[in-house]
Amino acid sequence: MSVDIAKQIAHSLLKTGAVKLSPANPFTWVSGWKSPIYCDNRCTLGDVQVRSQIAEAFVNLIKAKYPDVEVIAGVATGAIAHGMLVAEKLELPFAYVREERKEHGLKKVVEGAAVAEKKVAVVEDLVSTGKSSAKAVERLNEEKANVLGMVAIFTYEFDEARKKFEELGTELTTLSSYTALVEQALEDGYIQPGDVDALKQWRAAPDKFS
Repeated sequence: MSVDIAKQIAHSLLKTGAVKLSPANPFTWVSGWKSPIYCDNRCTLGDVQVRSQIAEAFVNLIKAKYPDVEVIAGVATGAIAHGMLVAEKLELPFAYVREERKEHGLKKVVEGAAVAEKKVAVVEDLVSTGKSSAKAVERLNEEKANVLGMVAIFTYEFDEARKKFEELGTELTTLSSYTALVEQALEDGYIQPGDVDALKQWRAAPDKFS
């Protein structure tokens, strides 16, 4: 994505509280990592203009990169709503990918539209380590989908995630990024110049941050 779009989306994530920065009092993730950033992109759904901005950015991106897409697939649960908005605007079938296969009924892992032999663009809300995002692509591959690529709202830009997608052979494109967000947060006054080094140190070695 262009630098302008990345910073516009970053501004919206900060404005809606989808992303919070606190270098002095870090958050604790489920993994136990101490983090100066917390991201919950579901917050963007509560702002009509921002959710439309994100949907339109996804639509433009998908049209440019994957003009022959046949199905939009959202990753459960955070990207279901965003993916549905995109599918509606593109007038395409929609499916979503479960984290785990159901153990009852039809035991589906992909719900909604059929994806077998279809060209699928995957919508994700957040890419952190890439584990769950890559798993969604693997699930679609198991269902014999032709995955064109994944688009996401935001990425922490961890090397681990980049390597996972390289190994999968799947293209990952995001609307915004950690780098763009830190720059925008400084411009908007959410952080001070002295916070930037700490935020950069965390991204380089998140497991060692304190």
